[in-house]
Amino acid sequence: MYPDLDGKVAVVTGAGRHGGLGAAIARKLVEDGVHVVLHDIGATKGAMAPEHGVGQLSELEQIAEELSTIHPNIATFTADMRVEAEVEALIGHAVQCFGKLDILINNAGVGYLFGPFVEQTQEQWDTVLNVNLRGAFFAMKHAIRQMLIQDEIPDWGRGRVVSIGSRGSKSGSALTSSYIASKHGIVGLTRSVAIEMGPQQITVNAVCPNHVTTGLGSWQNEYMAKMRGQTIDEYLAAMRGRIPLGRVGTPEDTANACAFLCSGQARYITGEAMNVSGGEEMH
Repeated sequence: MYPDLDGKVAVVTGAGRHGGLGAAIARKLVEDGVHVVLHDIGATKGAMAPEHGVGQLSELEQIAEELSTIHPNIATFTADMRVEAEVEALIGHAVQCFGKLDILINNAGVGYLFGPFVEQTQEQWDTVLNVNLRGAFFAMKHAIRQMLIQDEIPDWGRGRVVSIGSRGSKSGSALTSSYIASKHGIVGLTRSVAIEMGPQQITVNAVCPNHVTTGLGSWQNEYMAKMRGQTIDEYLAAMRGRIPLGRVGTPEDTANACAFLCSGQARYITGEAMNVSGGEEMH
């Protein structure tokens, strides 16, 4: 528990899926007394935003209702991360609801447009980069603008930005070229913005989990196992064999790292890309 998070205000993007990273991160922050705005796109939008890949408004509202039993100050907002005006409105909604913004968790992303590199279409490439990287840029830009007009909090600072990268922020993998490119970009964006915002006492970090079997993660398991000619059990056994701690990650592993980086204990940490991978990634 981090008592200094009590009363802070956070936006968590991509938080509209039960069992997902965003929902787990939001829950961890709510448990520490943070007022949270939960975001997701809220509806399918054609082949590039299919049902298995996006959070529906009904599910987003269910998650908000569940979290409100822990802490009453929960709000929701739907926005397409590819559209700057909608992302700006998301940040504005947090300020309208709770009067300020202290924390941005950049979690929204596309992790389902996989396939052989030479078969990837421009639409697929653009969708992944526009959500995962351009959307993160929009959210950072407008969140930091708000943080800059707020007073510094003693022993905490002026704001926190935590973006969810991936083991794919550090290493490549087959069939995921656009995703890997976007997640490498998250680390570069994080490091550059951290340098600019350091004098303003706004920390900017990334968390880089390895595979987490969320609802989307289950789809990824099925897809990758099929492409490798393996059963799900064979695929997961091989994955566990690469991880020194012997298990795949959980949403709570990532959530715990995010809460730490948002706390006062991490005030002197910025520009980092923290691995949460059970030792699978070490650089």
